[in-house]
Amino acid sequence: MAEEKKEYLLEVKDLHTSFTTDSGEVQAVNGVSFNLREGEVLGIVGESGSGKSVTAYSIMQILAENGRVTSGQVLYRGEDITKYSKKQMASFRGKKCSIIFQDPMTSLNPVFTVGNQLMEAILLHTDKNRAQAKERAVEMLKLVGVNEPERRIKQYPHELSGGMRQRVMIAMALACEPDILIADEPTTALDVTIQAQILELMQELQKTLGMAIIMVTHDLGVIADMCDKIIVMYGGSVCERGTADDIFYSPRHEYTKGLLRSIPNVNNSKERLVPISGTPINLLNMPKGCAFCSRCDQAMKICLEEKPEELALSDTHKASCWMNIKQMAEEQAGGAKA
Repeated sequence: MAEEKKEYLLEVKDLHTSFTTDSGEVQAVNGVSFNLREGEVLGIVGESGSGKSVTAYSIMQILAENGRVTSGQVLYRGEDITKYSKKQMASFRGKKCSIIFQDPMTSLNPVFTVGNQLMEAILLHTDKNRAQAKERAVEMLKLVGVNEPERRIKQYPHELSGGMRQRVMIAMALACEPDILIADEPTTALDVTIQAQILELMQELQKTLGMAIIMVTHDLGVIADMCDKIIVMYGGSVCERGTADDIFYSPRHEYTKGLLRSIPNVNNSKERLVPISGTPINLLNMPKGCAFCSRCDQAMKICLEEKPEELALSDTHKASCWMNIKQMAEEQAGGAKA
């Protein structure tokens, strides 16, 4: 059993996270499970409200005051970090696992210089003195491609461009050499050219430093050639998981197919994009059956009544959709007749 735990750097098991609101309890994450090996890149994809960011925040335990992990486990090297004290979690964040937030302007403190904020993270999690921390801050800015790092550390966030601020955030996240980097929509606030640069930078750093990355995004196109594994989330649950090839070339959940249809096709720019009909699910009022059934063109009666189980389609590919179960039953019936 001990050997099995060592196989994974991070294991999330049946994670449930809720938020208490005036309207009732919002079940933002409903039984999410996945594993992450050392040096692996995992993509978590889904539209707004699918629970992908809350899953990341649950791992880091940085939920809003009204949020809490109600059940499940988050194992780091076999140890359940949901049982950690505040002091243990403070040590875990930054040192073992770091996060890059969506908007660098709101993540950086406007009244402190970039150097001050970088040094604070280094002084907090290492035994370096101020001179060594300053040296490390300059080194990290150089590593993430910031020009004139000695001058930049004296500047305030508003003096830097959006792409430069995001590079500073990456430098801050990596300053203590964590095993896991969580990137929560790291390119959303940036223009397309800078997006490509930031993703390229993250790929280079991942290869150089050998860290594992959890990339949280709503855009499948962003992670097409970056991730070893992809998880597609909807309504707080995992609806499909597999390799990039599995997800892009043989999607087996109707929601994944809908996401792919909404991505522009370079080879056929005249082709119209097909939006997913309906509106995202109300997490205050979860349906009895499949969370996506009200927006699904292929929905059957059973989809309204029962949640589909996750079905293994190959060694790497799994999906929770009644269409796959129906197809498998038809194939078995056809084989029996033959």
